[in-house]
Amino acid sequence: MAIREFTCIICPKGCALKAELDETGNVLGVIGNTCKRGAEYAEAECTNPMRTVTSTMRCSDGTVIPVKTIMPIPKADMHACMHIINKGVVTLPVHVGDIVIAGVFGSDIAVTENRA
Repeated sequence: MAIREFTCIICPKGCALKAELDETGNVLGVIGNTCKRGAEYAEAECTNPMRTVTSTMRCSDGTVIPVKTIMPIPKADMHACMHIINKGVVTLPVHVGDIVIAGVFGSDIAVTENRA
């Protein structure tokens, strides 16, 4: 049996969570949460952690623009996602919400803000 400790990031309270895991990594229980969402967060972090990737991407004119995945992807795929972003080149013009790379790990990488 193992214990994993987390600080919950779901709300500003920042509850100190402890998740008890069995030998196969299944969550047996969570303590320290003040709401159901904290327990769900701890379980997800133990079993299938997900992250939204934010980065920048090169443009055809040599500048860069901010990009992010429009939904979280598995944490284990973050480096592969960054490799795809780093290889890409955006053809201008682009606007907020434009898809600049489609279908990355079940998500789309979208532009997050307009260029000035």
